[in-house]
Amino acid sequence: MIRYLPLLLCALSLPVWASQSRIKDLVTIKGVRENPLIGYGLVIGLSGTGDGGGEITNTSLKKMFQTLGLNPQKEVTSKNVAAVIVTAKLPAFGRTGQSLDVTVSSIGDASSLAGGTLLVTPLKGGDGQVYAVANGSLSIGGLDKGKKMATTALIPEGGTIEKELELGFNDKKVIRLALNRSDFTTAARVERTINQELGGKYATATDATTIDLIIPQFYERKVVELIANIENYRVISDTHAKIVINERTGTLVAGGDIVLKKSAVSHRDMVLEVKGGSEGSASKSIQAMEQATTINDLVKALNALGTTPDDLISIFQALKKNGSLVADIELI
Repeated sequence: MIRYLPLLLCALSLPVWASQSRIKDLVTIKGVRENPLIGYGLVIGLSGTGDGGGEITNTSLKKMFQTLGLNPQKEVTSKNVAAVIVTAKLPAFGRTGQSLDVTVSSIGDASSLAGGTLLVTPLKGGDGQVYAVANGSLSIGGLDKGKKMATTALIPEGGTIEKELELGFNDKKVIRLALNRSDFTTAARVERTINQELGGKYATATDATTIDLIIPQFYERKVVELIANIENYRVISDTHAKIVINERTGTLVAGGDIVLKKSAVSHRDMVLEVKGGSEGSASKSIQAMEQATTINDLVKALNALGTTPDDLISIFQALKKNGSLVADIELI
């Protein structure tokens, strides 16, 4: 496993300016997101694997029969029926008649939903309004030692949008962009890039996450075209210097600007000297090594001494604690 570390670190030790990102990959647009939908329904047609007499299921069956014009006098019970929670996601620009994938999950003591059919189920948003309806035959997936994990199922395109979200996107005068990862430097760069490309002061970074964009007059009622252009502007995204360590697998990943200050490393039967600054190097006490300034070269030097992943983790943690390694260390 250790032989993979130098290649990984080498790729990540490139200068930040060598990597530009599309604004599309860095931000989300306020209001342009999926919205969760939820509903309660009944699955019928099970082969004796349903709830078999649960209070919620029995009450739901009775109400369903009443809706159909029947009025059963006795309590209705059946092991071929299961009470379920139905969930889906309404796209930001979902239109009436569009299909949605639906997830169905048992909430009673049904042992399997295999072979079942979901009855028509209204799906509500967070505001309590119905935005879609779902129904159809269930598809069971997933295997565990040859046995079906059958209390959750899917209905591909089993939902239909009945109500649209009114965004009025093309009529907007101001749009808010939010960075996926908060960073003052990146926010300022996004602001500067947009203003340079549009030729005016239209974007304003209000904090480390938010960039407010005033729609230019020449893009009025052409907001889709404006966003399409902005999404493809490229900026240099900044990140905190960080090393992520997985002690269970021995994996170590470094990213960002990793700075090594002058220090000496003594671990078990090995001794290394790290020279910081632009003239820095990592050299072995017994044998001279090539000049180097990156963390990648330090790892190469340690690998040459036959270090294990555990050794690398211990050394980097010690360098961080000593102040010689200017980066955050995250254990996962």
